[in-house]
Amino acid sequence: MPNTIESNPILNRLPKHLKQFIKPQNYENYSAIDQAVWRYVMRKNIDFLSKVAHKSYIDGLKQTGISVDAIPNMYGMNRILKDIGWAAVAVDGFIPPNAFMEFQAYNVLVIASNIRQLEHIEYTPAPDIIHEGAGHAPIIANPEYAEYLRRFGEIGCKAISSAKDYELYEAVRYLSIIKEAPGTDAGAIASAEQKVEELQRNMGKPSEMALIRNLHWWTVEYGLIGTVENPKIYGAGLLSSIGESAYCMTDAVKKLPYDIHAAYKDFDITKPQPQLYVTPNFAHLSLILEEFANTMALRKGGLSGINQLIESKALGTIELSTGLQISGIFTNVTAYDGTPIYIQTTGKSALAYREKELVGHGTHAHSEGFGSPIGKLKGINIAIEDMSPRDLAAYNIYEEKIVTLEFEGGVKISGEIITGKRNLQGKIILISFKNCTVKHHETVLFKPEWGIYDMAVGKSIVSAFSGPADLNSFNLITHKLSSQTIQVKKSEDTIQLETLYQQVRDYREEKNQTISRTKVLEKLIDNHPNDWLLPVELYELASRANEKVLCKNILEHLEIIKQNRPEIGKLIDDGLGIINSQTIVS
Repeated sequence: MPNTIESNPILNRLPKHLKQFIKPQNYENYSAIDQAVWRYVMRKNIDFLSKVAHKSYIDGLKQTGISVDAIPNMYGMNRILKDIGWAAVAVDGFIPPNAFMEFQAYNVLVIASNIRQLEHIEYTPAPDIIHEGAGHAPIIANPEYAEYLRRFGEIGCKAISSAKDYELYEAVRYLSIIKEAPGTDAGAIASAEQKVEELQRNMGKPSEMALIRNLHWWTVEYGLIGTVENPKIYGAGLLSSIGESAYCMTDAVKKLPYDIHAAYKDFDITKPQPQLYVTPNFAHLSLILEEFANTMALRKGGLSGINQLIESKALGTIELSTGLQISGIFTNVTAYDGTPIYIQTTGKSALAYREKELVGHGTHAHSEGFGSPIGKLKGINIAIEDMSPRDLAAYNIYEEKIVTLEFEGGVKISGEIITGKRNLQGKIILISFKNCTVKHHETVLFKPEWGIYDMAVGKSIVSAFSGPADLNSFNLITHKLSSQTIQVKKSEDTIQLETLYQQVRDYREEKNQTISRTKVLEKLIDNHPNDWLLPVELYELASRANEKVLCKNILEHLEIIKQNRPEIGKLIDDGLGIINSQTIVS
C-alpha cells in the first residue's frame, strides 16, 4: 500500500489549511495483533449492537463496506463513501476542534489511523480507527443524520473559542496519547490527568466552542435515540466501545430527553458517562442545533460578538450590515450605549465581501491592523449605507471632498475622500481618505502620516465568527502539534507474538494452512502465557474444525489466564460466547 494520499472529488474541495492535518494511513504498519483487536471488537460489537443500536448502524456497516475481519483502508472506504457523498482522511489523533468540524462541513470524516492497544480493547480516550471507522462511518449512511453532521460542522467551525480552550485541547490530546502508549509511567499519566482537571476547573465562562463541543459529545459521540424508556445507540463513542455500549444500557446511566440544556453539561473523556441524552429522532438533532446557532455570535453579532473575538486572541471575522467582512485578531472595541462604535485589529488583517477578499485590501494593505467606526452619523437618522447619491452629495460624502464625519458616540473622522467601494446592491461599503485624522473625543486613533485611511461602512455588526472570511487571505498552514502519537520500538518478544498472530490469521484466510495450530498454542503457553486474544482465535479455528482435543487444551489454558488475570475474564468469556453461538462442538 503506497504511503501517498489518494484523492477524489470530495477531498479535492478541501482548502489547503485542512489538508495540512491529513497523513498517510500507512496500512502496512498495522500488525496482526492490531487486526485481531479490530476483529474482536467488531464481532463483539455487531453481536451486541444488532440488538441495541439504531437500525442505521448495521445497514451502514454494509453500505460503507466496513469489514468485520480487517481494519478498513482509506482507499477502499473512499470508493464506497463517495456513493453517499462523503469521504474519509487519516489524521494523527486529536486535531483542533474548529478543524475537525470544518472537515465535517466538507462531508469528510476525520479518522485517527492508529488503533488501541490490546490492553485497552474495551475503551481508549484516544481517537482511533475503531472509534472513527466502526463508530462514525456506518451511521452517516443515514441521510438525515449525515446532513446533521455536515450542518454541525458548518456551524461548529464558526464557533468562537477562548484562549483556554486551546490549552485544554493540547492537555487532553497529550493525556490521550500517553494513556494509550505502552509502558507509560503511571506518574506521568497522573500528572497529565491533574493538569486536565485543573484546566477544566478554571475555564471560566464557557466559550461558544466549549458549548457546541458539549452538544457534539452528547449527540455525535454519545447519543441515544428513541424513547427514554427504550433508547437505541447511535453515538460513535458508544458504538465503538464494547464496555460502554453495554454499560450505557443499564439503569446505572441516567437517560435524559435531549434539548439545548445539554450544551451546558460538561463531560470527562477518561470516564464512563453518568448520564446520556435521548433524541426522539435525527430531525430533532437539527432543531436543537439551529436553536443553539441562534444564540451564537455568528447570528447575533453586536458588542458581545466582538468581545468574544477579543477574548479568543485568535483570528476572527466580523460582518457589518453592508456585508463588508473584517478579518484579523481583534484587540479593542469602543462601546457607547451598549453598542460598538469603533473596532480595532492588530497585525495582518483583510477585508472581504461574501467571503471574497476585496481587491487591494488583503494583509499586505493592512499589515499593521485595521480600525473603523461602526454606526450612524450624529444627528442624522439615515445611515451612510442607506444614503442615495443625492444624500451622499448633500453631506459632502463624495470624491475629492474634505469632510468631517462625526459618529454617534464621539468618533470623528476628518480628511479628504479619495473614493468608495459599493456592494452588489449598490450600497457603499468602504470609503478611503487621505490626510485623515480619526479621534474618539481626545484620543487619536489614526494620524495623517500613517497613510490612507479606509473606513468600513456599516451601521451595526451583524455577525462575528472564528476564522477568516476568505480562507486565501491568510497563511493558515501553521499547524504544529505540541505532542504526537508515540510510536514505541517493538521488543523481540512483541515481534515473536505478532508472528504467531500472523500465522493464525494466514491460516484463517487460507493463505497458509500448513501451520500447526497445536505448535502455535505450545509457543503461546511457553513464551506468552498472559496473552488471551490469540488463544480465543485459535479456539475459533479448532471449534470450526471440530478438533475436540485442541479445543480442550485451549480452554484449559484460557482458564489459567482467567485465574491469573481475573480482570479480563469477561473479555475471554464474551469471545468464546460469540464463537460458541456460531459453531457447536459435538
